[in-house]
Amino acid sequence: MTLLPDGPEERLDIRTKGVAREQGRVYQAARDQTITQITQQSPRRPLPPAGTAPVPAGLSGLPRRPAGAFVGRDAALADLRRTLRDAKGPGVITQAVLGLGGVGKSELALQYAHHHRRDHDLVWWIDADGPGRIRAGLAALARALTCGIDSVAAEQATMEEAAAWALSWLAAHPGWLVVLDNVEEVADVEPYLARLAHGHVLITTRRDIGWQRLNVTPFRLELLPRPAAIALLAGLVGPPDSADTGRLGELAAQLGDLPLALTQAGAYIARTPRMTLAAYLELLTTVPARMYAAATAGVDAERVVAKVLTLSHARIAAVDPFAIDVLNLLACFAPDNLPCSVLDGLPKADPLQVGEALALLESYSLITLTSSPVELVPGRPEDLVSVHRLVQAVTLHRLTPDRREQVRAGAAEPVQAALPDKPRTIGTWPACRALLPHARAVLPAGAPGLHRLVDFLDASGDYATAAQLQEAIHTHALATLGAEHPDTLIARHNLAWWTGEAGDAVTARDQYTALLPVLERVLGVEHPETLAARNNLAVFTGGAGEAATARDQYTALLPVLERVLGVEHPNTLTARHNLAVWTREAGDVITARDQFAALLPILERVLGAEHPNTLLARNNLVRGTGEAGDASTALDQYTALLPVFERVLGAEHPDTVSLRHNLARSTAETGDAATARDQFAALLEVRERVLGAEHPATLLTRHNLAWWTGEAGDAVTALDQHTALLPVLERVLGAEHLTTLATRNNLARWTGEAGDAVTALDQYTALLPVLERILGAEHPATLAARHNLAAWTGEVGDLAAARDQFAALLQVRERVQGTGHPDTLTTRDQLAYWTEQAGETGGG
Repeated sequence: MTLLPDGPEERLDIRTKGVAREQGRVYQAARDQTITQITQQSPRRPLPPAGTAPVPAGLSGLPRRPAGAFVGRDAALADLRRTLRDAKGPGVITQAVLGLGGVGKSELALQYAHHHRRDHDLVWWIDADGPGRIRAGLAALARALTCGIDSVAAEQATMEEAAAWALSWLAAHPGWLVVLDNVEEVADVEPYLARLAHGHVLITTRRDIGWQRLNVTPFRLELLPRPAAIALLAGLVGPPDSADTGRLGELAAQLGDLPLALTQAGAYIARTPRMTLAAYLELLTTVPARMYAAATAGVDAERVVAKVLTLSHARIAAVDPFAIDVLNLLACFAPDNLPCSVLDGLPKADPLQVGEALALLESYSLITLTSSPVELVPGRPEDLVSVHRLVQAVTLHRLTPDRREQVRAGAAEPVQAALPDKPRTIGTWPACRALLPHARAVLPAGAPGLHRLVDFLDASGDYATAAQLQEAIHTHALATLGAEHPDTLIARHNLAWWTGEAGDAVTARDQYTALLPVLERVLGVEHPETLAARNNLAVFTGGAGEAATARDQYTALLPVLERVLGVEHPNTLTARHNLAVWTREAGDVITARDQFAALLPILERVLGAEHPNTLLARNNLVRGTGEAGDASTALDQYTALLPVFERVLGAEHPDTVSLRHNLARSTAETGDAATARDQFAALLEVRERVLGAEHPATLLTRHNLAWWTGEAGDAVTALDQHTALLPVLERVLGAEHLTTLATRNNLARWTGEAGDAVTALDQYTALLPVLERILGAEHPATLAARHNLAAWTGEVGDLAAARDQFAALLQVRERVQGTGHPDTLTTRDQLAYWTEQAGETGGG
């Protein structure tokens, strides 16, 4: 027996299948053997007392210098500083920063630690994605603190001993900052935090779970604001691309403003020969998976989007494989605000399983759960789930093409099932609106759900989106059924309708002009679909600026409808309504008013008092009342009608907004120009948001806002508004559209009112023959231009000519509009004024 000195023995057990070596030959033994090696060690020196060990001069515990390109995080840095500086109470002060992988949690912590390193006696960084790595980081701290005192003791200490010593040092000293980067589980850090009485701990983590029990309120780091994302890219790519803010913004949007993705893209563009911003955007479209995984020289290949955003997948799959199935499905939908109840329809899963899977995904910051501000189904609260677009992209690109298609089909089924059966009913609109982006993402073009969504968009007034969906429906029908199949023709008909409703009346008119002879040949001249196309051709002929032609088309169509469909058929009543509309637009407001008055009681009896078509007729009748000269009565009627529209159709339905527009006009026509101006200003915000800045209805509201701004006394602003509006109208609607011509009229008016009478006269002189050619010599707009031409003729000094022009105009107005119409009375007053002025100067 050999006596050993005090100290642990080092035992090396090697178990092999009887392997021995002799002169390079191998022999097989009869049994396993154990070889025990015993070595002698010197006694180990203990580590120095933790309470008295100082911090070595120049000790730096940060893993690298912070990034130079760091923008958009000033507020986050300030929040961290306030939390760690101002927190009160016993124990260590701890703050956790959580968020999606790649959002910049580690960089934020590094920037903070670097900026405030002089505020602490010690700053130390620990990679903390597991208990072993936390112990290793603490052991490294111990060796760094003791190497200058007793390097031998530091080297001899085991990891557990060194980590325990470091924890004792931290407990004994104030004034330090420790960063625990990428903590996976609260339980991994809880034992350490419980033993500390001083100092600051800054934690970064993806996990949004369990922090409350440590009395830590996590700080969630959000995506970069778009301007900051653009600035980050610009700083990385350098000139000349750094000046291309349009493409920089497009790339930031494509990458979802995720700092890791932005940095990866910027470095790739800057360091790859012949790579440009435009080329990178193209690559993101054609080979996205390759770009998500691309790392240039000098970039950590493990810190690319494709890897960082999937780091948690294996851990999640080990806990709940169904959660990965749910994440795959979520990758197919639109990124934001999917109603969680959609997932209740998944096969072989119940709502409890779905909820547990979502909770697990949220705990890893792969999804975000929020409460819906509205109940999609009355009486049932709803939660919404959002997924960053790059998490979606990377998740899908990990799947094989066949598996990807299976997942997409699986995502379509629950959305189709969740769409309401009655999308035109107002009560279903919140659900339809919430499901719309997700249905567009996953439903195939032939899915019945798309037709339901078009019905919803029609009822709620989102015509532009309806046109986009209808185009997909028509393209699918054309490819699968053929050009002249009845269903394809109906889809083509509907596409033309939504094109017009979305604001492109000229294209819609041309589409119907091309479609009508095909319908007459395939379906027949008096087929209901053919007659509907004739009706709609007239609608958009008028909408394209040809009011008299539209009126004549309806005059020819109405008796056919009465004979084929019946006098009180809804389509016949619609044609009667539209005949009255285009009679008015062609200039005969009195006849139009009488047509609406005769039609309204029939609509109320046949369709009901609150049917949308009945309400629209009421709106037009009130408008006719005002245009016939009774603005005060029209204002009262509009005021009473507005709450009915809001209740039945909704506050932002186009017909409701149209009524608000007419209410503002009536307000102005009763003499309150300032209130009307404010009403149009408020209305413009709604129309720009709901319809878009260049929708014809939005442009009409801009037109009226400019006019009543002038009428309220600000001629210069009115002139500027009309000057800015006219080229937009000419580009969007055309140079001879009614609204464009009206704006030319008004531009001339406010040019004169702003002090340039000669230019105003020239503008009216050029405009009048255009109006006479397009609208006719006796159209109200033409008469208004004649009135203004006469007025500015007088203003430039030709008093007798002004008098004579007003005298000729008065005869026309008395015959066309009536002797008591306000415009007629205004012309009579002007005639008297200029007659007096010409007499005083001896003119004529």
